Order: sequence, then structure tokens, then C-alpha cells
Amino acid sequence: MSQYEFSVPCLFGLEGIAGDELRRLDMENVRVENGRVLFSGDAYAMAKANVCLRTGERVLLVLADFPAKTFEQLFQGVYGAPLERFIPKNGSFPVKGHCLNSQLMSVPDCQAIVKKAAAKRLGEKYGLSWLPEDGPKFQLQFSIMNDRAQLYLDTTGPGLHKRGYRAAGNDAPLRETLAAAMVMLTRYRGREFLWDPFCGSGTIPIEAAFIARNKAPGMYRRFSAEAFPWLDPKVWGQVRTEAKDREFRGQYRILGSDNDPKCVSLSMANARKAGVGDLIQFRDADATKMSLPAQEGILICNPPYGQRMMEQQSAQRLYAALGRHLKYADGWKQYIITSEPEFEHYYGRRCTKKRKLYNGMILCNYYMYLGKETKGRSDAAGKR
Repeated sequence: MSQYEFSVPCLFGLEGIAGDELRRLDMENVRVENGRVLFSGDAYAMAKANVCLRTGERVLLVLADFPAKTFEQLFQGVYGAPLERFIPKNGSFPVKGHCLNSQLMSVPDCQAIVKKAAAKRLGEKYGLSWLPEDGPKFQLQFSIMNDRAQLYLDTTGPGLHKRGYRAAGNDAPLRETLAAAMVMLTRYRGREFLWDPFCGSGTIPIEAAFIARNKAPGMYRRFSAEAFPWLDPKVWGQVRTEAKDREFRGQYRILGSDNDPKCVSLSMANARKAGVGDLIQFRDADATKMSLPAQEGILICNPPYGQRMMEQQSAQRLYAALGRHLKYADGWKQYIITSEPEFEHYYGRRCTKKRKLYNGMILCNYYMYLGKETKGRSDAAGKR
């Protein structure tokens, strides 16, 4: 099979996790950069990344990489790319992209240049003065950063976070790729009790069930590259069969709770659609009052932020009430994501460690409280 270069864009903060995932998937030449991870491979590797990757946003095939300080350089760089290897004479090739810290900063103008150069190249190669574009879609993307351009072919289609199980969400749904990363950062493997006390549309418990079962998140969805005529369709069947064979079977203790009955019903419906409804229990309950569901376990949650669903003061009162309720839950490791910069103050405890993550465009911190270790650290801090 031919070898290609691929780029996997990620939410900021998830690049290292996505890079580790790709290495575990046996991808070659994995390199982690800001906002993306690069790797090399053939068509099988591309299909495997699409079906199995939990934390990347999409898989882009790199068509060209060149300096682009002027529109002429951009045109010539795209014109020199071997587009005819990937796009047939009737293929539709819409263009989208972004520019950052470059002399070329007008996205619409760059789109027009890329489209014009691609059309000229394909027209000349196929001997056509007009391209019908009435066939399969081949989405071209470009990235211009620091005066360097990359041209891509999108092999994914709708982003990898769209697993297909969440037809609808609540007012502030958590992106599936971020939820998966949050679970992976806890090192959860299905052995502990896992509880999300603000389950919303059920994303965190569902992603936890996927991880516990080793279920490929893209198993039952379709990808753009499945319509590419130059790809052997048997590759996709092989990847899905192998992914299915790697799944585990077992009973897991996963609980999602929420004080909104509509969210609980929505979570149950989404879990059933994801094929993990039998692995997760959902409950209508107030996180600041309900009894702990077990003596020990992992708590992961995305509580309401003041800027999204509640007034900031209401959110702060909620954090304080949750902190008081869980003050003596020494057997529980607690992982909480929020955009509130003074979260530790309201929660009443310093975290063991924290990590910057982006929930969409919202900069958040992922606060990690590692059970008895946290209590010891807080006591020591108090003595100082």
C-alpha cells in the first residue's frame, strides 16, 4: 500500500493524549505539535485511526506543505500538489481552512485561491475546461500558520467527536473527545466504581463504558474516505472486525446522576443508542445531597459553569456545596472540569494537580483530587 502523511487536529490540551493513543494503535512516526498530532501510514492506518481514535477531531491526509507568504506562493503550492491521485474528474472538492499569524490572513481570499489552483490542476490533468463536480465529495482543507501552508484531504467527514449516539444534547453538552480524554486521564480501566454526578446528556459515563469495554468509538458510523474510489473498501471491514475482536466483556459499575429528570431520560436514551445501556445506571439525584454510591471510586464531572448555564454566583455556591458534601469522601478520587478560576477556593480544598483543557472555546482547568493524598496535602498546607 502507498504511504501517506496524516494530521490529526485536537482540542488544545489533548495533543499528548492523542499522540499516546496513536502510538498504542501502532501508528508510525507520531509527532505531537500544538493543536495537532502527525503520523505516517497507509490506507489501513488511516481507517484504523478514524475508527479507533478517541481524542482526535479528524484525520486529514497531507497533500502538500510549502511556504505561503503571498497569494502567488499559495496558488503555486496548491497547483503543484498531486490532486489527481485522490480526486476523480467528477469529484466535488469544496475548500475550507484557517489562517493564523501569517501575512495571508483573509480566509475567503485564500479559499478562492486554493479552489482556483486545484481546479486548474485537475482540469489540465483530465483535459477538461470545466469540472462537473457532480460525484463524491472530497473536502479540501488548508492551514496557513506562520507563513507556511498545508493542504489536506479530509478522510473523516463529520468530526470524530460525533460518535452517532447523541442525537440531542442538553444546554451545554461536553464534546465526546474531551469526555474521553477526561476519563483517560483518571487511568480508569473498568475496575473501579465510576460516577458522574452532573451527567447531562450522559457523555462521560458513555465514554467511560466505551473505554472499559475497549469499544472503538467509530465502530458504527461512516467516514468520508469510505466513498473514495482509490481506497480498497475491504480495509474498513478489516479494521472494524479487528476492533470488534478486541472488545472486552464484563460487568462495570458506572453511574450517571443529575437533578434534572429530563437529562436522566436523555442520558438513558443516548446510552442505549451507543450500545452500552446495560453497562450504566442513571439516577435522578442532587449531587450535593445524595449518599455516596460506594465507599470508594472515581468521580468525574462537568458541573455547570457560571458563563454557560447559571449565573456565576449560583455556580460558585454549587461548588461550595459539593465541596462540603464530599469533604470526607477520602476513598474517592475526584476529577472536575470548570472555567471558574477560583474553583479551589469555593470547593474548599486545593487540588493535587490540575491541567488546562479547552471545552470548545472555553479555557478550563481539570482539577484532580486524588483521595487520601489530597487530604494529606491540604493538612500540610494548613500547618504552613
